[in-house]
Amino acid sequence: MNWFDSKKCSAADAAAMINDGDVLGVSGFTLAGYPKEVPTALAARAEKLHAEGKPFKVTLFSGASTGDSCDGALARAQAVSLRMPYQSNPSLRKAINAGQIKYIDAHLGKMGYLVRTGAVPAPTVAIIEVSAILSDGRVCLSTSGGNSVTYLEMAPKIILELNTRLGDSFMGIHDTALPELPPHAKPLPIYSAGDRVGSEFVKIDPSKVIAVVETSRLDEVNPFVEPDAVSRNIGERILDFICHEESMGRLPKGMAFQSGVGKVANAVLSAMSDDSRLGTIDLYTEVIQEAVFPLLKKGKLGVASGTALTLSENAQKEFVENAAEWKKHLVLRQQEVSNSPDVIRRVGVISMNTALEADIFGNVNSSLVTGSAMMNGIGGAADFARNCYLGIFLTPSVAKDGAISSIVPYVSHVDQTDHDTMIFVTEQGLADLRGLAAEERARLIIKNCAHPDFREPLTDFLEYSLKHAKGLHMPLALERAFEMHSRFLETGKMR
Repeated sequence: MNWFDSKKCSAADAAAMINDGDVLGVSGFTLAGYPKEVPTALAARAEKLHAEGKPFKVTLFSGASTGDSCDGALARAQAVSLRMPYQSNPSLRKAINAGQIKYIDAHLGKMGYLVRTGAVPAPTVAIIEVSAILSDGRVCLSTSGGNSVTYLEMAPKIILELNTRLGDSFMGIHDTALPELPPHAKPLPIYSAGDRVGSEFVKIDPSKVIAVVETSRLDEVNPFVEPDAVSRNIGERILDFICHEESMGRLPKGMAFQSGVGKVANAVLSAMSDDSRLGTIDLYTEVIQEAVFPLLKKGKLGVASGTALTLSENAQKEFVENAAEWKKHLVLRQQEVSNSPDVIRRVGVISMNTALEADIFGNVNSSLVTGSAMMNGIGGAADFARNCYLGIFLTPSVAKDGAISSIVPYVSHVDQTDHDTMIFVTEQGLADLRGLAAEERARLIIKNCAHPDFREPLTDFLEYSLKHAKGLHMPLALERAFEMHSRFLETGKMR
């Protein structure tokens, strides 16, 4: 009998081992590799305790967003007091914006570091999904790396969710190395997307394991949606620009790509698989999405390095069937490594991320609707945008059937400053901001990226600011900076 057989129990029994006030460190990154059974059982327990008039809330740390059976179930059960560092669940988002759950939106590359250095509390219980448990105390993680190694190391109690559906398909994919902590930390010797520097397993202390719960549930990821015309347009513009920069000698061939999440980012990856100008492609990114499958099937993927393999249910089944061959092209790292500024700079990454809105001066808002309502969070966009070789922010020029302009006079919240942005792309065109001062940036963004319906009011704002702003280095007339946002809040339209 293996050491963990005696620890096997039901999800309800495992949930009963978690106390009010505990800090939970869970696996999972962008809907991949999160625990499913124990959080669901914990939500049921919280509802029962609340019905009895007893308090029950936990702090929930993760890698990034988790599925509805974790984030959603616990939010609806009013079982979460604090959430960090990222989320994307509608129920959780609603509770955050209602002030019912405290939320700390953090750079994903810093979360593990904050825990390891004691800047935020260490988890009291780690709940980690694994694909295998070995007799010598090693475990193989499942579909994400995230912050799992940190939580396993720091938590005094561990609950493992063993996903029996995955078999040995994730054996050999993970690289579980973590960066050294300063002072005098040695760099991780990663020079290209496929370099491995650590073990494929995590060594844990079996005495800390208080429960092992089996599951056969796949990650809850929405089915892949084929890119629409606007997304394809943006993708094609980006690839045309990259090929142009290579031909001009400003961009070395063979750079790795980082792509954010969403349909526009998927469109870029899909366009890569069909572009004859591009050879073999490497990814050094956070989330490896389903859009890499065409690259795999066409033999155009070199190595995809990330911290999560986020796939729809059908794609997960397809991956398990083809894992023996496909996993040779994949590396899943801890997010402190996938999002490491040092490694991103050394590898040389072309970074592509989605903006919620961007202003005419080059600032980007990735997280807050009209400056106060949380969407998802900053995620890892800034980890890459500030440290990449070439940074691209992309967005459709309008939203809500044209009621909202994605290009505004000034963003309602700043996630990436104009110091860190290089290229903006919408379906209207592309603006290369490198080497341009504020007024030059503004005129180019309005001309190339703004929707025609909004070019006149944006130009009017710029001309007014050039006459009335206190200083002309950044011609920003504060009294009119948020006119479009205010109009939207009053009428539902920015025009």
